[in-house]
Amino acid sequence: MSVSRRRTVGVEEEFLLVDEHGVPRPAAPRVTAGSHEGIEHELQQEQAETGSRPRRDLDELASDLELRRQGLSRLAAGHGVRVAGLATSPVMAEPTLYPEERYRRMVSDYRTTAAEVLTCGCHVHVGIESEAEGIRAINGIQPWLSVLLALSANSPFWHGTDTGYASYRRQVQDRWPSSGPTGPFRDPDEYHSLVDTLIETGVLLDLGMVYFDARLSARYPTVEIRVADVGAEPDSAVPLAALCRALVESAVDDGPWPAARPELLRGAAWRASRYGLAGQLMDPLTGQRVPAPVRVQQLVDRVRPALVRNGDLERVEHALEQVLRHGTGAERQRAVYARRGDLADVVLDAVERGHPEPYLVPNTSRTAGRISL
Repeated sequence: MSVSRRRTVGVEEEFLLVDEHGVPRPAAPRVTAGSHEGIEHELQQEQAETGSRPRRDLDELASDLELRRQGLSRLAAGHGVRVAGLATSPVMAEPTLYPEERYRRMVSDYRTTAAEVLTCGCHVHVGIESEAEGIRAINGIQPWLSVLLALSANSPFWHGTDTGYASYRRQVQDRWPSSGPTGPFRDPDEYHSLVDTLIETGVLLDLGMVYFDARLSARYPTVEIRVADVGAEPDSAVPLAALCRALVESAVDDGPWPAARPELLRGAAWRASRYGLAGQLMDPLTGQRVPAPVRVQQLVDRVRPALVRNGDLERVEHALEQVLRHGTGAERQRAVYARRGDLADVVLDAVERGHPEPYLVPNTSRTAGRISL
């Protein structure tokens, strides 16, 4: 498929701002001050967010993400802090609310849920031609989002404790009233009616608090997929973006895909959050437990035609081979802690991994095939 015909993808990544000891520090008002393109503050002052431009070519997306991380790191260094691609803080942290009226209202309404949350996600935006197309995509991709969560799991520690989860960020996010999977929508009107009801009844403060696993973006003509933990490496979001694009494209072109009950979707997300790729995942369409590598393979097989059309298959297979062989970010964090015995070292390891060698495109001359399981 020509570059001009590919759907656009954009990525937003949230990061912790930490000191030389790995402790989150409230530096965002200084770090994000001014007109830095693609760099914004978040709910807590210990966080900052970057956002890429919409890209059709994954090489361009990879370069964009790396440059934005470098830019944020330079700004952070100028104010005595570093940038860590961790979805939760391994060490003890007391979040400091960003001084903005909307955030004050969130704490007033949601109390401890808003006051103590300090999590960092990776959100992928996939371009759509219409809201009707977006609803078809949101409906179809729900059973597969838990696989993306498992692949991206990068938050086993929470304020000094090993939680036993691969993605504890997911557990924290699920405290919000709109977080999680959704049942099927008939059309955009039903989607917007539901959102309006949640806002009018005071369940949600505004459109920005629609934390569905996949939602229609209120700002862009995109479906926004919000299930992933942020990754430590600058290129970690690239294969994730390719899979999200392939899922949206496939669900729109091949639909309608079968739907699963929201209770089973939530159960599948829980298993992904608990075990990552180290245990069995759940297929919410069949209600069966499936070995994680097999479930990953099922995802690739489901969207293989779209990956081939977009020229993304080789890159995705290479990335998945690596994570299946070496483990997720959660496993890396636990391995670092097992070797060094200090959670501060887990944070600093993530800081170092955020500054690797320039992004390398895998060798695409080999014959495409199945993932080595």
